[in-house]
Amino acid sequence: MNYLRTGILLVVLTLLLVLIGQLIGGRVGASYAFIFALIFNFASYWFSDKIVLAMYRAKPLAREDAPEVYEIVEELIGKASLPMPRLFIIPQESPNAFATGRSPKTACVCITKGILEVLTRNELKGVLAHELAHVKNRDMLVMTMAAVIAGAIMMLADMARWSAMFGGYGRNRNRNNNALGLIVVMILAPIAAMLIQLAISRSREYAADASGAHFAMDTHGLSSALRKLQEASRYIRMNASPQTAHLFIVNPLRADALASLFSTHPPIEKRIKRLETMTV
Repeated sequence: MNYLRTGILLVVLTLLLVLIGQLIGGRVGASYAFIFALIFNFASYWFSDKIVLAMYRAKPLAREDAPEVYEIVEELIGKASLPMPRLFIIPQESPNAFATGRSPKTACVCITKGILEVLTRNELKGVLAHELAHVKNRDMLVMTMAAVIAGAIMMLADMARWSAMFGGYGRNRNRNNNALGLIVVMILAPIAAMLIQLAISRSREYAADASGAHFAMDTHGLSSALRKLQEASRYIRMNASPQTAHLFIVNPLRADALASLFSTHPPIEKRIKRLETMTV
């Protein structure tokens, strides 16, 4: 199923790129856009994890700097039958975490500096178990590629805006119709980016919560951590991109009630309630 979702995401991105190319440069623009899409799809499949890590200036986490994190992860991977992931740290105070990588063999688990300062060992274990559950469930490829694709779509929206302002660049076109089409793309592209992220179902977070609780053999650590992370996100702002928000264990962006309806994360209260009714 993850491979099918990845294929759909790649097709959507390719069609959007070709559409923008067509509106900007006619057939020639569409041809160049298609070639660019093929290159971009290849690069995003193989390097999307590196792109996301670079976006957040994540650095490898050395064992001597966080021996407790290594101890917890080594305990959890034994229960989950997973290879040891690479561990990274983001130098931000807002507590959060995410997993990335194409497969369990290439998986990375990334935590922020802040998460080490606010969570107890049991709570940290719950968070790391949740991220390893994403690894076990092979969610990371789709999640990471969705982040890269959403970013590309937002870039296309910017291209459309500037092209609409200058009337496009193709020779054979109706200037007014071309500009109108670019304006439509400029409006719809951000919505498409949001829909792609929403296509990464909220049920994945519920599944990772449940699997993580089984790996940790405890539900209270994760539920307590979710409460703390949600509270901290209200007061400690994270420098995060909306296109990558769905990667994190809790939404790193502060949102109003309307925006929360379209959040890629299930409500924290519902996640905690499910955890509290679980037995491990």
